Amino acid sequence: MIQFFYENLPETVNTDYKTWLESIILSEGKKLGEINYIFCDDEYLLKVNQNYLQHDYYTDIITFDYVKGKTISGEIFVSLQRISENASTLAKEYEEELRRVLAHGILHLSGYKDKTQEEERLMRSKEDFYLATYSN
Repeated sequence: MIQFFYENLPETVNTDYKTWLESIILSEGKKLGEINYIFCDDEYLLKVNQNYLQHDYYTDIITFDYVKGKTISGEIFVSLQRISENASTLAKEYEEELRRVLAHGILHLSGYKDKTQEEERLMRSKEDFYLATYSN
């Protein structure tokens, strides 16, 4: 089950994204477990980054992996504020950047990394592929 939660923010994310996210999981040969997206602002996510990862910088997403075998489970923290700023900087639509980040979290839970240039290229390629599969 995919659930959306909000920390000090109004509920603004399209819940129809859940079906699309589930299709990504199935396309990757995985099974859906429990996935919680927690939407927040920069300051909230910075505190998560500092407290749990000992990183002192802003980010758009942090994924906590609770995957067991082929069953995808985890908590995915997403800064809607950072997504908005990134969309503006990259000259992208907000919703497209949001979908990219939502897919990014699922891809991390599916086993994809983005620490090296090669891993990052593969991750971007997967994101682009799945973004193209989204339809309203």
